[in-house]
Amino acid sequence: MRINNNIQLILKTYLIVIFIFSAFRCILFFTELDRIDFDEVSTWTIIQSFIMGIRFDIVISSYILFIPALILLIEEIVNLRNRIIYKIIFYWIFILFSFSFLIAAADIPYFNQFFERFSIGAFEWINNFDFVVSMIIQEPKYFLIAIPFIFIELIFFVLLKRIFKLKEHKPVKINLYINIFLSLLVLSIMFVGIRGRIQKKSPIRIGTAYFSDNAFLNKLGLNPVFTLIRSGLDDLDVRNEQIDLIDKQIAIKNIRRYHNINSKEYASPIARKIVPDSSSEIKPNVVLIIMEGMSAHKMGRHGNKNNLTPFLDSLSNKSIYFENFYTSGKHTFNGIFSSLYSFPALYRKHPMNRVTEYNGMSSTLLNNGYSTTYFTTHDSQFDNVEGFLRANGFQNIISQLDYPSNEVKTALGVSDDFMFRFSIPKINELYEKDKPFLAVYMTASDHGPYYVPDYFQPKSKDIKNMIVEYADWSLKTFIELCSEEEWFDNTIFLFVADHGSPLSSTYEIPLSYFHTPFIIYAPKIITSNIVYDDMGSQIDIFPTLMGIIKQPYVNNTLGIDLLREKRKYVIINNDSKIGILDTSYFCIVGKENINLYKYKNQDKTDYFSQEVDKAKEMKEYGQSLMQTYQDMLNGGEINIENKD
Repeated sequence: MRINNNIQLILKTYLIVIFIFSAFRCILFFTELDRIDFDEVSTWTIIQSFIMGIRFDIVISSYILFIPALILLIEEIVNLRNRIIYKIIFYWIFILFSFSFLIAAADIPYFNQFFERFSIGAFEWINNFDFVVSMIIQEPKYFLIAIPFIFIELIFFVLLKRIFKLKEHKPVKINLYINIFLSLLVLSIMFVGIRGRIQKKSPIRIGTAYFSDNAFLNKLGLNPVFTLIRSGLDDLDVRNEQIDLIDKQIAIKNIRRYHNINSKEYASPIARKIVPDSSSEIKPNVVLIIMEGMSAHKMGRHGNKNNLTPFLDSLSNKSIYFENFYTSGKHTFNGIFSSLYSFPALYRKHPMNRVTEYNGMSSTLLNNGYSTTYFTTHDSQFDNVEGFLRANGFQNIISQLDYPSNEVKTALGVSDDFMFRFSIPKINELYEKDKPFLAVYMTASDHGPYYVPDYFQPKSKDIKNMIVEYADWSLKTFIELCSEEEWFDNTIFLFVADHGSPLSSTYEIPLSYFHTPFIIYAPKIITSNIVYDDMGSQIDIFPTLMGIIKQPYVNNTLGIDLLREKRKYVIINNDSKIGILDTSYFCIVGKENINLYKYKNQDKTDYFSQEVDKAKEMKEYGQSLMQTYQDMLNGGEINIENKD
């Protein structure tokens, strides 16, 4: 069976452009060889990086070729021969790929300088055009990359001209139905190429490239055209607009005062060396469970009458329990990010969409000799979680692809209790390496689509209550399994929610969406029950944990050790508005209005006019916290290793 000319044209063009993108990747690879320790990095890992690169190259190539392919395949089906159409398509392909190759060429010196793939940030020099041009002229290495680019462009033009054969194009007789079938097949494959992945939950993301613990090989797998477009789209997204709420210096001064930060030895304005009164030679293991949607309002301890969380309620009575604990935002990505890296949510911003390195829990424990593993029930690429976590100290990511396919029940992957049971042998393997471990779990059952396994029999009839019962039972099952293992006695378990649920709506911002349990359970390490009544936030989890394990570190976050310091206010983010709370007042700050409530008794009276100074102080604190984080991002002070 013969393949029609237009399908051959598309396939041959694909092969050429993928080869050229790979050639630029090879050049980048050889200019950065000193970043690879060949004693630690296997040949297969390097090959995987190039395979990953082909995946990203196919995405860009499919975007550029899809419309030409559609036109050519329709033309073939209707048996139309038009030289003008062929010329337009030829120059469409040549010009767009030429721009792509130019970006790939410019990416090499850009990466050599900044250790980042080409992005919209490369155009920040436009306001200093003369200076940058003179700098390029005076640096010979920039001309060196022009040589292979010009050579590749010439080869590309010649090969593309030969493929098209505009003057000698001869039709091939082929069955109409076969032609239609092949055309649809090619277009379907190209559509998959555009998505970059066959998983339904998320298309290919920058984080998809982060497959190993070698930062260079992770970034090598990216396509610079992809990173440029992605960064441009992120900049246009209103959710990623930079905030400008309060003067930078005032914000930093306020935060240093509220957090008692006196250190000036680091470039970061909030970094401070924490040295415990005494240190422990035996480092405890750490298990952090981030529970999907587990509002404190679902617990009997906080007034729920349905007995949905008997395990969490009982656990809260034999642990360190934080009564007034709040999440940073209302999205799962907020919960993961703030729990691990101790910075607040910034309105609608997605903190993990861009791979930025933080001095957080995982990287700090990794530097202290811990192994680090993250477990999720579903696709690890969703919300760019895997890529972000791998760049921030996580060595292992266990997700849907690691589980048996028959255990995947919904779009959210496997059930909670299966993830927990599956993880026990994995943790045992980590324990056998004679290193302490950090294991972080993100549950998912308490989120639609709901799935309750047949082997669990809930008492409730309403599915939303049934799933809470199941989630609680899964936690109980996990702790029972852990208690049978050797490492249990030397392990600290932390339970927190990613966010709560909007179960009550007394105020414009529903507090039940942010009020969550925070439990620290370690029966052989913490022998007494402690109830913490002061305010606490997700951003305090990491510093509080470090205080318990008694290891020195540099706290370059906006969190505090709740067991040794007192937080005056917590801030919660409802996307377009923020809330600031202390033990008595709840201040809601919008673009124009400020409201102040005495929330403990669900009082709906607005006390702003009576307590103007209080409301303004709370507002200033919330804005100072957010502005400090924003300015640290802008100034590259998030990771003090880069500035120290």
